[in-house]
Amino acid sequence: MNPTGYPQGHALLIGVANYQQISSLPTAILNDVNDVAATLASPTYCAYAPANVVTLLDANATRAAVLKGLEELAARTGPDDTACVFFSGHGGVVGSPGNEDSVLVTVDSDLADIENTSISSDELAAAFAQIKTKRLLVFVDACHAGGAAISKSLTDGKGHELKSGYTQNTFAKLAVGSGRALMASCRADEVSAVFVGARNSVFTTALLAGLRGAADRSASGFIKIFDLFNYISEEVPKLIPNGQHPIFKADNLEVNFAVALSQGGRKSPYNPETMPAAQEEDPWSVLEQVLIELYPFGPRDQEVWSRAGGDLSRLQFHPTGQAAWHAALRTLKQGGGGRSINFGSLLRTAKEDFSNHPQLAMLRAP
Repeated sequence: MNPTGYPQGHALLIGVANYQQISSLPTAILNDVNDVAATLASPTYCAYAPANVVTLLDANATRAAVLKGLEELAARTGPDDTACVFFSGHGGVVGSPGNEDSVLVTVDSDLADIENTSISSDELAAAFAQIKTKRLLVFVDACHAGGAAISKSLTDGKGHELKSGYTQNTFAKLAVGSGRALMASCRADEVSAVFVGARNSVFTTALLAGLRGAADRSASGFIKIFDLFNYISEEVPKLIPNGQHPIFKADNLEVNFAVALSQGGRKSPYNPETMPAAQEEDPWSVLEQVLIELYPFGPRDQEVWSRAGGDLSRLQFHPTGQAAWHAALRTLKQGGGGRSINFGSLLRTAKEDFSNHPQLAMLRAP
C-alpha cells in the first residue's frame, strides 16, 4: 500500500438536477457529486489524485460531454488501475412492455426525441467495455423522490412523458465484464429517496460514510468493494425501512478488490490481510450478508429455505428480510430450521441460483 495516496484511482462523476427540458431534481443531486468527488480526492479519506477525479454537473453534463468523459476515462486508466463512475440524475425506461430498456437522461435530453438525445444502455455498456481496468465500479443513484413525493414519470410540460428509473436488465448489462460491478441506489420498483432539506440522497449519505472509513470494519487501510456494498445495504434500509434496497450486480468478479484507501490508509496494528485465510471472515457472517443481498425478503424469498431442505414453520416471523435472515441462520447454527437443511445445503441452493456470485463461489462450509 502506498501511504501517501492512491494514484491508481480514477473517477468520473456526473450529476444533473436542473434539466433544460425535463422536470428538475433536488439540489442534493449536485451535492452528492461534489461530496463524493471531495471524499475520493481527500488525502485523509480515499486519497485519489485530485486530477484523476473529474466531475460533470448540470450544464456540463450533456450527452456529448458524458460520452467524451467516459472515453477520456478509458484513455487514462490501465489494467491495474481502479475506475469509478458515479451518476446521479434521471433515468428513463423506453421500449414496449416485455422489451423494456433504459436510458441515462443527460441535461440536454428531449422527451420528444429521447432515444436520440439520451445515452442508451447499449452505448453505456460499449463505453464501459473500452475501460480496460480490471477494477471498474459503477454507482447509479437515480429514480429520485424528494421527501414524500414520488415521481414515477418524467415530464417536460409539453405533453411528453417517460417512465422514470432503470430496468434490472439494464443494471445487469452494465455490469458485464471481468472485474466490473454496479451498485444502484434502489430496486427497479423503488425510488431513491432524498429527505426534504437533506444535503445528500439517502444512498449517497451511506456511500459517503462507507468511503470515509465506515466500510473498513477490519481497519485494513482499504475500502473494498464487497465491504462497501455490505455497509451500504445495511445502512440504507435503516433510514428507509422497507422502502429502499440498494442492489449489487457483478458478472465476473473474483476478489474483494480495493477501490480506495480508508482514512488515508490508516490500518490497525493487527492487519487482517496478513492473517490466515481461515481467520479472516466467519463463513456464517459472510453467508448471512450474501443471502440478505440476494434474497432481500428473507428465507421465504424464492422459496430458498424450503428448496434447501428447511421447514419455514420452524422459523419465527420478522418484519424485515435482514432480521429474518439473522434469526434463521442463528436457528440453523443451533441445529434448527428443519431436519434436512444445513449450511452446505443452503449454500448449494444459493449457488444454483447465482452461479457467478464471487463470494458464494469462494465460500466453504465451516
